[in-house]
Amino acid sequence: MKETVVSANSFDARSTLRVGDESYEIFKLDKVEGSARLPYSLKVLLENLLRTEDGANITADHIRALGGWDSQAQPSQEIQFTPARVIMQDFTGVPCVVDLATMREAVKALGGDPAKVNPLSPAELVIDHSVIADKFGTAEAFGQNVELEYGRNRERYQFLRWGQTAFDDFKVVPPGTGIVHQVNIEHLARTVMVRGGQAYPDTLVGTDSHTTMVNGLGVLGWGVGGIEAEAAMLGQPVSMLIPRVVGFKLTGELKPGTTATDLVLTITEMLRKHGVVGKFVEFYGEGVAATSLANRATIGNMSPEFGSTAAIFPIDDETLKYLRLTGRDEQQVALVEAYAKEQGLWLDPAAEPDFSEKLELDLSTVVPSIAGPKRPQDRIVLANAAEQFKQDVRNYVDSVDEAGQESFPASDAPAVAPNGAPSNPVLVTAPDGSTYELDHGAVTVAAITSCTNTSNPYVMVAAALVAKKAVEKGLTRKPWVKTTLAPGSKVVTDYFDKAGLTPYLDKVGFNLVGYGCTTCIGNSGPLPEEVSKAVNDHDLAVTSVLSGNRNFEGRINPDVKMNYLASPPLVVAYALAGSMKIDITTEALGADQDGNPVFLKDIWPTEAEVNDVVANAIGEDMFNKSYQDVFAGDAQWQALPIPTGNTFEWDTESTYVRKPPYFEGMTMETTPVSDIAGARVLAKLGDSVTTDHISPAGAIKADTPAGQYLTEHGVARRDFNSYGSRRGNHEVMIRGTFANIRLRNQIAPGTEGGYTRDFTKEDAPVSFIYDASRNYIDQGIPLVVLAGKEYGSGSSRDWAAKGTALLGVKAVIAESYERIHRSNLIGMGVLPLQFPEGQSAASLGLTGEETFSFTGVTELNNGTTPRTVKVTTDTGVEFDAVVRIDTPGEADYYRNGGIMQYVLRSLIRK
Repeated sequence: MKETVVSANSFDARSTLRVGDESYEIFKLDKVEGSARLPYSLKVLLENLLRTEDGANITADHIRALGGWDSQAQPSQEIQFTPARVIMQDFTGVPCVVDLATMREAVKALGGDPAKVNPLSPAELVIDHSVIADKFGTAEAFGQNVELEYGRNRERYQFLRWGQTAFDDFKVVPPGTGIVHQVNIEHLARTVMVRGGQAYPDTLVGTDSHTTMVNGLGVLGWGVGGIEAEAAMLGQPVSMLIPRVVGFKLTGELKPGTTATDLVLTITEMLRKHGVVGKFVEFYGEGVAATSLANRATIGNMSPEFGSTAAIFPIDDETLKYLRLTGRDEQQVALVEAYAKEQGLWLDPAAEPDFSEKLELDLSTVVPSIAGPKRPQDRIVLANAAEQFKQDVRNYVDSVDEAGQESFPASDAPAVAPNGAPSNPVLVTAPDGSTYELDHGAVTVAAITSCTNTSNPYVMVAAALVAKKAVEKGLTRKPWVKTTLAPGSKVVTDYFDKAGLTPYLDKVGFNLVGYGCTTCIGNSGPLPEEVSKAVNDHDLAVTSVLSGNRNFEGRINPDVKMNYLASPPLVVAYALAGSMKIDITTEALGADQDGNPVFLKDIWPTEAEVNDVVANAIGEDMFNKSYQDVFAGDAQWQALPIPTGNTFEWDTESTYVRKPPYFEGMTMETTPVSDIAGARVLAKLGDSVTTDHISPAGAIKADTPAGQYLTEHGVARRDFNSYGSRRGNHEVMIRGTFANIRLRNQIAPGTEGGYTRDFTKEDAPVSFIYDASRNYIDQGIPLVVLAGKEYGSGSSRDWAAKGTALLGVKAVIAESYERIHRSNLIGMGVLPLQFPEGQSAASLGLTGEETFSFTGVTELNNGTTPRTVKVTTDTGVEFDAVVRIDTPGEADYYRNGGIMQYVLRSLIRK
């Protein structure tokens, strides 16, 4: 167990809080001048500094700076935040454990004690990203998908079981249990932490950007890259600037017929438009008290879609009610209430804390909405969805070029349906011999997926009631729709069963396919063969509708071009309608047994119906039953054979878990930072390039470098699995970096996917990015990436940075960055630079064919960080690029070659 932190206690803040028969040491916030006016989130950070004050990294001056926070100032004061715990999902968690295992060997090689590489704070990993919805629409789908999951991931699961035995304070929630963020709010989150006799706010970092879901429970935490999480596990504080805090005032109440999803899509649109990247968002006002905990969690979950670091709600009676419902013991609930009230962390609906910026939303103005076809912030009022689709689909059919202009003679224009949308109807024969017509806009995936909404019983029950009413009217899904139900915990299926709603979901095709992220992260599984063939043979722009948080291009399914986020009940409705061309607010979804049209209003449940099921079908006993032995796993998990010992026995033949090269040749002394000369462009990219575009994700295709590697290592094509499942093998991951099928590299025009031009060869032919990078590395040529605005937005994918570094990229120049990816690049020793304000690759006339040099980087060797570095090219272009190393801590990481090298050296010196 981690020892109690001994604080310097400069403010005489140490005190005792008695709750029932228990006493706890706490650090009183009111001992710091100015603390009362701080927003909730900054009070949590202030307590963190008081408790961990050591006089060196965390000083009285840091505490005074936070107490005297100027809400209108731009962030400039660095502080060291020490999260109480770390949470991981398996895609990002496996490489974390791989790195920890590798660090143990590196420590040993450098003469240190490998046992020092051990989590110093609780670290919990939930296996939720590996199940793929291969099978669907049958009662056997769940069991079959679990079998396939174990078959594909046995090596990874054995490795994680080894980690659970080898590392202290590291726990694994086995497969088939739930989604990490839903398990977190329902069971793992403490709200107030108790450790070593101290009580303090539960805080965390997580290796998934939607860690912020727990903000709905009053827990401050956010997503970081895996490498940053590893450092936190090993006792390194998170270096950060005291952020600006945006106050978001909620007033009124949601109108009947609107859902949490409608609310969160409205908030996402508002905050993206306002601009909250790198800021905390905090909800306040009387409308907060009227917002259920489930809805708060849904809003918190979508924080990465706003771009904010966190999106938090204070503690109140609703928090306590949820803690009781989910089975937390009464002493813990009493502690949360007493601590929050003692420390000024309890919600006062009438209070107006000091915020940097303010927005306001009257909940009664929220209307039914969806978002798409490629970004969560692109909200569409449901009543306008069909009309908007008619406009958007023109960007996805062959008749339209990249600039959105018609690229065909009028005589060759595609057919147009009566409603004005492009049309290319194709007759498809199903396996049973029946036929149907497939066209642009067909909904081919309808998925109730992702903890964003599956954690919310109100929208889940609404979906089940839509299914029930549809069945009673004689409706079912259209035959071309792949329908899947993947809840975030077993509690969901328990309350469906208790309410008698499961049979209705089954009858419309929403059979249970697994407890995991599935479709939201691209694990949608293949479309039915005949649908996939029709789509690809005729280049149809088909759609998906999912209750998730991400709908980026190429993410959901390789056959599906347009993706829409919607509430679970609307997912069911679109499965019944079968097309985005249908205005489901006015047009019939189908016909009943007598041939009469059935409209959405005919099957939409009332608020009273939903509330009645929630009240009568969900109880504390369900949560106690689901989580009573959550780390034990089923017989299949327990039967996995595992190696023993505190260093891992690497299997040189493994294609899942390989020892990475990060520490090869490493010495205790750092190598001085150098300028970069003679660099070539590996990729020139546009705006809004996400970590999904950069990081390997989804299925591995045979004709790609990763597919070729697996084939060469004797892996049959059917066993390729996904990139996510092979994140523990750097050889696969390097080959899949910058290989997303929707990536457009502007120096290889006319291509989509992982292609570039290889300037080591005559005439610079188009080549796979991986193959070109090997040639550049062999010739000692450093590489650079040019990018536009919001580079690296999306999930906190550490492999987006790891892969970039291992491809030989030494610097990235972008117009702007999303927080996590910029930080991760530094963590892997890649220099993040920014074009001068108002400038871009295009305005500077950069084509990507230039040779680049960077001077002024060596100033970092003097212990300072240059504001800019000089960038010159062989074509005469010169400019001063802004250095985006934002804190002294980040500078230390860069000087050491990366965060892992910094931590390793620190551990050995202790």
